[in-house]
Amino acid sequence: MSDIKGLIRKNIRDLIPYSSARDEYSGDGAVLLDANESPYNEPFNRYPDPVQMALKEKISDIISTTVERIFLGNGSDEAIDLLIRIFCEPAADRIIIIDPSYGMYKVCADINNVAVDFVSLNKDFSLDAERLLAAVREETKMVFLCSPNNPSANLLGKAEITRILSEFKGMVVLDEAYIDFCGSEGLLPAQGEHRNLVILRTLSKAWGLAGIRLGMALADPEVIKYMNRVKYPYNVNYLTQMKALEMLGSAGSREKWVKEILAERTKLRGRLEEIGYILKIFPSDANFLLVRVEDPDGIYTFLNERSVIVRNRSGLTHCEGCIRITVGTPDENKRLIELMKSYPQ
Repeated sequence: MSDIKGLIRKNIRDLIPYSSARDEYSGDGAVLLDANESPYNEPFNRYPDPVQMALKEKISDIISTTVERIFLGNGSDEAIDLLIRIFCEPAADRIIIIDPSYGMYKVCADINNVAVDFVSLNKDFSLDAERLLAAVREETKMVFLCSPNNPSANLLGKAEITRILSEFKGMVVLDEAYIDFCGSEGLLPAQGEHRNLVILRTLSKAWGLAGIRLGMALADPEVIKYMNRVKYPYNVNYLTQMKALEMLGSAGSREKWVKEILAERTKLRGRLEEIGYILKIFPSDANFLLVRVEDPDGIYTFLNERSVIVRNRSGLTHCEGCIRITVGTPDENKRLIELMKSYPQ
């Protein structure tokens, strides 16, 4: 794809973004009298860096990309919303979402009055590129994929994703929130060949930073340019930027946590397989397990009443009878197993 700009809504192409006097100054030690901030209580009295340059430079080193290809936002949800707003005309354009998958794709589409077409995964939750491409209409501007997928926990086939990238003329958003748990580098290396590929990543999972709300979009610099135009000026606060920089400087913690989670995932699967009313445990490339049980509503309520919270996913496509269980600490997993074994059948 060569013409990303042509996919962008005309009003977004013509948008004059908000700017401040500080955007025009890049030196140090200035007397800052431009933004009506308080002169007291450093450093919290100052607005944060609107382009998060120090943080982007750190991230670019870790994932081997350039800062021009990184957008940072208030969780990945901000990036999802911005992408729909940039590329999809309300009440006119459409997006495709695989089914089942992460619910916020549709929520953001609904908020922006953009129609959604769902394309079911196969019963084993694998991706069928031919089925998805057959669902594309003239108004389809964007496809959302999630790999490893939520709630099914499986990595989608690279060949199927690549076919969609090659044959679909719009934008493909690939959510790789759980990529750290699957032993794959993901599709980041494919962005050089496929300009229509936007990859979502997050610090919420492997980095243990869900509370600071920092997500990222990795994309062609043209896409990032428009995301920065449309976002609110100071969308990532100072505390989030500082905490993220601190954690990114200690990658050893992430590696240790991922290793422990994967070990606990294996143990948890083994203990769950001992329980008679569990019908199936699906393969997992993520930090959770999708488990089919005989009585999902009853088990969900039983656990909830005893302060162990899981997700009941039995109403989703191909997820009949399923609950989704996040891999916790050894003690948390032990408590879960004790309760599930005590469930009256």
